[in-house]
Amino acid sequence: MIYVGADYRGFEKKNALLKFLAENDYDATDLGPYEYNEGDDFNDAAVAVAKQVRENRGDFGILICDSAHGMTIQANRFKGIRAAHCDNAESAKLAREHDDANILCLSAHFMDDDKIQEIVRVFLGTNFENIERRVRRINRLDEREDYD
Repeated sequence: MIYVGADYRGFEKKNALLKFLAENDYDATDLGPYEYNEGDDFNDAAVAVAKQVRENRGDFGILICDSAHGMTIQANRFKGIRAAHCDNAESAKLAREHDDANILCLSAHFMDDDKIQEIVRVFLGTNFENIERRVRRINRLDEREDYD
């Protein structure tokens, strides 16, 4: 399952992405927003997607906002979430191969629909390189004292 969310800046791109995912036989769930609401907060969608990915290990999330920075920061506040802001296909490939990223964060401001689709295809089509040093590093990401 792929959980998709956005803020008002990513609303149109989210809807176009959901159409693309359906046309390419990906199982996707829209976590909102469901209507355009100028000035809404990116936090709401990031939290909704991060919670679903955390609860459903092995599933993925995709978040779209203006720069993708806020969404990435918010999603990474959750234990077990590895959100990566990717602006090209190679970055998406490495996020999956090296860091087992489970949420892809995209910029509505800097990318058109074709670019988003290219990055999503690579992200979803790339497997994690399950080797000792990568697993060790990923396990250390959740070494915190103040879990939610």
